[in-house]
Parts: sequence; C-alpha cells; structure tokens
Amino acid sequence: MRFISPKTDFAFKKIFGSDQSKDILISFLNAMIYSGNCVIEDLEIIDPYSAGDVVDLKDTYLDVKAVLEDGTTVIIEMQLWNVEAFEKRVVYNLCKTYGNQLKSGQGYFDLNPVIALTITDFKLFPSTEKVISCFYFQEEEDHLPYQENELKLVFVELPKFTKQLEELESLIDKWIFFIKEAPNLEIIPDKLREIPQLEQALTIANQAGLSVSEVEKLRKQEMALEDARRAWSFAKREGREEGRLEEKQQIAKQMKAAGLPLSDIAQYTGLSIDEINQLS
Repeated sequence: MRFISPKTDFAFKKIFGSDQSKDILISFLNAMIYSGNCVIEDLEIIDPYSAGDVVDLKDTYLDVKAVLEDGTTVIIEMQLWNVEAFEKRVVYNLCKTYGNQLKSGQGYFDLNPVIALTITDFKLFPSTEKVISCFYFQEEEDHLPYQENELKLVFVELPKFTKQLEELESLIDKWIFFIKEAPNLEIIPDKLREIPQLEQALTIANQAGLSVSEVEKLRKQEMALEDARRAWSFAKREGREEGRLEEKQQIAKQMKAAGLPLSDIAQYTGLSIDEINQLS
C-alpha cells in the first residue's frame, strides 16, 4: 500500500471534507478539540467556498468547515508554512465566521460558538512543547473566563509530536501520527486499525483507490508544493524569511499551474487572490 499525505490540499479535503468523511471528522475533532472525549456525536460538513461565501473568498483560507449538532461551527485549516500575518489571519477568519452568522433582522442571541482548529507543519509557539494549545478570552490577572465557549482557537503543532508507532496510546496520539506519518506507512498498523474511523481514513488515503485523474492532480500538487518549499528554504537561508515578491510570484505561478485552489495559493505565499489572478 501507498498512502497519500493528509497535509496536501487535495488529500486533506478528500479525507476530512468529502461526503463519506462524517464519522472520520467526528472522531478527529473529538480528539483534537475535546481531548478524545465523545462530545461531538453528529455534524454537517459545509463547503467553505459555497456560493454565499464567494464574495469574501480573498479573505477565506479554510480546508474544511463543519457545523456541530449544538450549532457550533468549526473551521479547520492545514498550514504548511508560517507565512507573514498568518496568526492575524487565523484570528480574522475566526471572527469573520462568528460575525457572518447574523442575517438581516437577527439578534445577538442567534449567534453560535465558533472554533478555529489550525494544524501547522511548523512550530508556532516556541515557548512551549505542548503539541495542542487552546486559547479563549479570559481576564488578564485572575484568568476569569469571558464567554469561554463562544470563540476558541485550537492549534496542533505537528513538529512537536515525536512519538513512534509503538508509543501511541490515546486517540489524540493516533490521529496526529496519521497526519504526520501516513505517507511512510506500507500497511494499516493494528494500532491505527483499532479506531474504525482511522482505518476508514487510511482506506481513503490509499493511493490504489484513487482514479487516474486524482493521482495526476495529487502528483502535480505535491510537485508544486515541494518546489515552493525549496524556494521558501532558500529565501530563509538568504535571510529573506518573508521572501521577495518575485519569488512569491514564481511560487504562485507554479501552484496555479498545478491546479491548486487560489485560496490555498494565497495561504501558502501570502499574496492576495487579486495579486494571484493578475499573474500570467
């Protein structure tokens, strides 16, 4: 068996955001947000780029969006690089999703909680070795929660997770291991097969089950992302952590040619969708 990497745009959406992904996403969110407890029993997966959202597309960088049975919205993003203003963008998308719930004539009582779950392939908080970090409003000195469940940020930093297959214990461990190591597996390990939703996720990630067109699309995306990663590394070695505009534009062209969504190209390069559309 050969498994596709859940970190790529195509794979992440196919595994967690497709029609057959409901049970997979429930298990994954219970692990990442609720410490493995079965808090979420049902949800609806929403297209984050539905017709009603198109007008705001340039400000939207989501991979999967779901509404839980209690009305809570969860927005999920897989982020490969720490591009400029990334942390501000996460907060902006959280607040925008919260505020956009109200239609004309609705009152504040109609607002439901929003959780932003962000998985990063880089270390975002160097001052802690915690793999999962959660943030919400609280009083500065006494740490009194203010509307604790209304707005929440959850970050999963993949590089901080170092457990090997034989060390996996919790549902949290197993899902993070899947995100990190799926492409390096040759079979579905018994430790992961114990979780039916994880076995289902790996079945979806099995490259043998993809169509020829899906494999080609995935191959192009992986090549474009690898080229972009090398360009990013070169820029950092040269002391240009944010990258020169010309380099960003070249990376964006490669991604565009590979068929990556404009929102994802903007996410990876820091360029706006308007800037990307102007590239030939």
